Amino acid sequence: MLDVKDLWCSYGQNAAVKGVSLEVGEGEIVCLLGSNGAGKTTTLMAVSGVVKPKQGRISFRGTDLTGRKPSDIVKLGVSQVPEGRRIFGGLTVLENLKAGAYARADRNSFRQELDFVFSLFPILAERTRQDAGTLSGGEQQMLALGRALMSKPQLLLLDEPSLGLAPLLIKQVFGVMEDIRKAGIAILLVEQNAQAALAMADRGYVLETGRIALQGTSQELLSSDAVRRSYLGY
Repeated sequence: MLDVKDLWCSYGQNAAVKGVSLEVGEGEIVCLLGSNGAGKTTTLMAVSGVVKPKQGRISFRGTDLTGRKPSDIVKLGVSQVPEGRRIFGGLTVLENLKAGAYARADRNSFRQELDFVFSLFPILAERTRQDAGTLSGGEQQMLALGRALMSKPQLLLLDEPSLGLAPLLIKQVFGVMEDIRKAGIAILLVEQNAQAALAMADRGYVLETGRIALQGTSQELLSSDAVRRSYLGY
């Protein structure tokens, strides 16, 4: 589905991603682990078209995404939930969700996608007229996820979805990821909570200073001494 080959990205003279190659298959959840500054977010931003690669190729279902505009990439079926949510605080919940569907050519299924989002996050259905900026942090994360799903993606890029959330809400967000996968949507996940990410992911990659240091199934990474010491704390 997603195929990233020899990806290089830089900010000025500083290389943030150095030859990263990874894959996400149909219906998979794949996680990216690594410390701050390892290149995880930059990798996601390159896939979604926000960061332009210096070198390498990104393809999605056989279509070359490299150098395309973010709006074009959304239309092709790739949507991102950025770190920090970045909802439109001055718009209502419903207006935020409508904004997520702006690139859709098929407007007839808007209600269907809205019902899907409300089935995942019933609280949003109760707050459609409420300004998004007045929602709690957990509700804002739900809205950010819902907004991305309104574009009817085939691949969802999630950047630190549990950041700043209480444990109960983290459990809820991870539960929703399983529901999203069951709906046929693949997920590429950047997550600080390595234990939770590996517990639900099929496979994972560990980035260190812009390069992939380890990769394997979730079970293989959970069994790795290096992953245990660096990311699992035991």
